[in-house]
Formats: sequence, structure tokens, C-alpha cells
Amino acid sequence: MANKYEIIKKSILDKILRGTYKKDQQLPTESDMMSDFSVSRYTVRRAISDLENEKFVYRVQGGGSFVADWSVTKKFEDAPKVIGILSTHVASYIFPAIIDGADQVLSENGFSLVLANTHNDPVRERTALTNLMGQNLGGLIIEPTQSALDTTNIDLYQKLEQMNIPMVFINAAYNNFEGTKLVSDDKLAFERATNYLIKRGHKKIVGVFQVSDSQGVHRMAGYLKAYQDHPNILPYCTPIMYKSDEVNDALHDISELLAKKPEKRPTAIIAYNDQLAIRTIDLIHDVGLKVPEDISVIGFDDFQMSQYLSPRLTTMAHAKENMGKDAAQLLLQKIKHHKTNSVVYSSKLIERESVRDIG
Repeated sequence: MANKYEIIKKSILDKILRGTYKKDQQLPTESDMMSDFSVSRYTVRRAISDLENEKFVYRVQGGGSFVADWSVTKKFEDAPKVIGILSTHVASYIFPAIIDGADQVLSENGFSLVLANTHNDPVRERTALTNLMGQNLGGLIIEPTQSALDTTNIDLYQKLEQMNIPMVFINAAYNNFEGTKLVSDDKLAFERATNYLIKRGHKKIVGVFQVSDSQGVHRMAGYLKAYQDHPNILPYCTPIMYKSDEVNDALHDISELLAKKPEKRPTAIIAYNDQLAIRTIDLIHDVGLKVPEDISVIGFDDFQMSQYLSPRLTTMAHAKENMGKDAAQLLLQKIKHHKTNSVVYSSKLIERESVRDIG
């Protein structure tokens, strides 16, 4: 007599093979199967686990079990074991943590990494993509270059699609190329951070944004939304915009604001990221002012160095290592020809000492 889990397994497998359950269709929930077969949750999970091991079923974390493309001839085990990571930077700031997170997952699954650095330059991106396409890649994790703009390398991305190389995008995505992406809730995060300053009495808040990247565009939108919700202080809204190769121009604009008389100076600056926030704090100190006594500062990303500054930097959290791990997991799902969904991370405000109440 067959075990109860084998009965469940056979019932599901028969429906998959007959086409009753189609590719990427979600299976009944564990609770439904427990009720239909009068069995325990453990029994249901054992049946599903067997089907998963045999490549008939795959699981989406927090989303249930789905029918795999079981008839595909290219098995996961036969996929090339090299994964490319294409990033605007690879050796500095938050990027080592993202790459380390991806490497932890990929190495456990027998994959090795090839890294490429674009420096947020479309020409370098094209060279890097061309070099990566010459290798036997199993997939690509990509941080887009100047993501606020349509990519000029769309032909290469379309070629990668034609080559059936799975891709996952991190931090942003291109408007003219669809794909699975993992991003922060940039607009909501900066709306929250700006409101945090407003609640502490700040009206004259300067926002500084790298608008060649979609992260910067969305963060500026959040900053503007917070001001729009407080129309009485809207005239004080002062956004500074710069492209990735014009950061020194933005710092110059900040310096000019700091040189104004106290009644004309901003009382707070919210920066595109922690890197810019740290450089802004240096500027404030250079002109003889203090943080937060004279100027409050907020960043974004919770860069490791931020908690060792004096004063320690108030910032918004970035998923970093978890983003790398999740990107790798999603890429593995794509390699297995499974359905994937994009991910948006909530950004928590990390209160430290770089902001003070003034009202």
C-alpha cells in the first residue's frame, strides 16, 4: 500500500503530465492539500519536496509552489557554471557587500564569478558586456549604467536575450529593457527622510541628487513629495541635481549655500547617498560650521563608515548583502527556467547624531 505522501505526489504528478497543471501554474496551498487528502502538513511538504527534487515543481519563497518547465532539455546541472556581475563599481562603497552576498549563494551552488566594472559609463558598459558575452556564461547580475536614461547598449541586451542568458538587475532597471529587478523603495525612503527633518523643525532643506541614475530621480521625487505635502514651506525647497561625472559641480553649489549668512543658509542637507553626505560634512567643517549644530545631514545606504564618523551619520538602510543573496537566488531560478518576481526593499531610517531638532 502506498504511503500517504506518495499518493499526493502521484496525484499532482499525473495532473502535471496530463497538462491539467501547466508550466508556472501555482499548485493548491498546503492547507488545501491537507484538507483534500486528510494528511498532515509534513506529509504534504514531503510530497512537494520529492517533486521539487525531480524538477517537476519549484518553490517561490513566500509565494507557494509552482509547476516547473519539466520538459526543458537544458537542465540546471548542465548550465555553464560562470556568472557575470556587471556593476558601476566593484571594489568600493556598498558594492563589495552586494557582491559578497551573491557569491555566498552562487558558490554554494557550484558557480564562480566574473566581475566587470563600468564606472557608470555607457562606453565602458559596452566594452564590459562585449567581453562577458565572449565567455560561457550561465547568467548575469547587472547594475545598470546611467539608468535614468534609455540604454544605448540595448542591442547587446537584446542579443543576450537571444542567447538565452538569464539576467537580473539590481538597484535600478532600464526604461527600454524589461527584466527582473531588485531595488530599494527610493521615493518613499526620501519622502520619509525629508519628513523626518521637517518634523524636527527644518524648513530650509537642500536635497542633492544624482539624476543620471533612476535611484536619484526617484529619491528627488520623494523629497519633492514631502515638500508638496507641506505647502507652507514649499518656497524653501532647494534641489541640486548633478550627473555622475559632475559631483564636483554639486559640491561647489553646496559650498556656495554654506557661505551665505546664517539666516539664508540651509539648516539641513539630504544627500543622494552616504558617500556624498560624508563629502558634504567635510565641506561643512571646512567652512568652520558644525554638524549638527549648524547644519543637519542625512545620507542613504548605511555605508559601513557612516557609523564611525563624528558625528555618526543618520541615514536610510540599504539591503546590500541581502540584495546580493536575493539576486543570486532569483538568477538561479531563472537558470532553472522558473518564474521570478521583482523585489522592492523597504528602507528603514537609522537615527544617529547628524540631525538635531531646531523647532
